[in-house]
Amino acid sequence: MIDDLDLGFDEAERGEKGRHRRGFVRKRNGQGGGRGKTVLALLLAMVLLGGIGGGAFYGFDRIQNYFVTPDYDGAGTGEVTVEIKQGALLADMADALYTAGVVKSPKAFIEAAADNARSKNIQPGLYKLRKEMSGSHAVTAMLDLKNKIVNGITIPEGRTAKNVFKLLADKTKIPVKDFEAAAKDPIGLGVPDWWFKRSDNKKVKPSIEGFLYPDTYEIPPKATAESILTMMVENFLTVTGQMEFADKVQSERKIAPYEALIVASLAQAEAGNKDDLGKVARVAYNRIYGEFPCNCLEMDVTVNYYLELTGQDTKRSADMTEAELLDTKNPYSRKLPGLPPTPINNPGKEAMAGAMDPPKGKWLFFVAIDKAGHSAFADTAEEHERNKQKAREAGII
Repeated sequence: MIDDLDLGFDEAERGEKGRHRRGFVRKRNGQGGGRGKTVLALLLAMVLLGGIGGGAFYGFDRIQNYFVTPDYDGAGTGEVTVEIKQGALLADMADALYTAGVVKSPKAFIEAAADNARSKNIQPGLYKLRKEMSGSHAVTAMLDLKNKIVNGITIPEGRTAKNVFKLLADKTKIPVKDFEAAAKDPIGLGVPDWWFKRSDNKKVKPSIEGFLYPDTYEIPPKATAESILTMMVENFLTVTGQMEFADKVQSERKIAPYEALIVASLAQAEAGNKDDLGKVARVAYNRIYGEFPCNCLEMDVTVNYYLELTGQDTKRSADMTEAELLDTKNPYSRKLPGLPPTPINNPGKEAMAGAMDPPKGKWLFFVAIDKAGHSAFADTAEEHERNKQKAREAGII
């Protein structure tokens, strides 16, 4: 007669095979069941067990867990700080909350989040929560910004590593020299060694430049220079992985990912408007791998990077000396063939997307022509001169 009772058994498990292994399913609201029916099934099972004998109730907790998701009642007590890491999935959040004693089971949080459409707005960072909260209370608390510990810093696109270290030091009071020391081992910070290979056979000295992904970061308590830079590298790897950056530049550009990252940094430095990021990347590719006479970049931003790298003041292009512009002893010289040794800053996602998939064009030259930073692009030197005249008339150069 037990087979005739509706205890929430999965109908798909009925039959000869199902009689040996019943499958319990928690039916959702609107699907002919829900928590009330599950509880009813539990009570019926208790009655049946009671018919076997009072000693059978020793397994009540175990039986209960098959029917009901372990969950606390109410808003909890005390206080606990929980860190939700950058890139954390819902399951990762649930595990963090369970480990901290906030929820009774990861499933309690996951089910509550599934029932709350706003749960997708939960952000990485630190949260002040309570212990022994119900899953639904935990979700609600994490959506309330009053419970988020704000110790954030925004790293803008296109900042050099030296500049990033200063921003981080000002925010955290960790000395710049600590960041510089940690940055000496980018592979130790999580950059895979394959990133430092090039298809042009130029030797690479691993550098952190390019891998400190620009974003807003929550700085955890007791953070170190090493842990902060590691967090930024992890974010870079997450973003580029989602973009399939490495795979696409190798298959479509036929170059190493490191070279495309260098091009992204050039575009980030040179483009005055995000609309031109891909076009500037195309110019860099055309100059290095195309029919540009010297196969060199002739971009002043590489000279400025070297000046900053060596502790000198950066300059406007008009203020650079002929010696600085033509110096081929500088490894970042604008006149040396090929790409420079490293990226010249830390590019953002849009710049990397432009380097990964630039628009088609034979452009070899560009110049800013309006105050919004838009550039005009040219295939020939003659056309470029006409664009420069437009820029002069607009008061841009």
